[in-house]
Amino acid sequence: MDVQAQMAGTVFRILVEAGQTVNAGEDVVILESMKMEIPHSTPVGGIVREIYVQEGDFIDEGQKLVRIEAQP
Repeated sequence: MDVQAQMAGTVFRILVEAGQTVNAGEDVVILESMKMEIPHSTPVGGIVREIYVQEGDFIDEGQKLVRIEAQP
């Protein structure tokens, strides 16, 4: 399951690492857009399998940020 950007902006901070276990609703990436910090959270709990972006990257709306392997 991929967490995608809700709007265009710059990756301000990545809050997780590959292999880390996360809970549903946990923030994984913070984007900065128009001088605002916009947290992006995962809708599912699981393991972070891949981080597609780096801090400082400019990303577009809908771009993949993080892949989470959902855990039952």
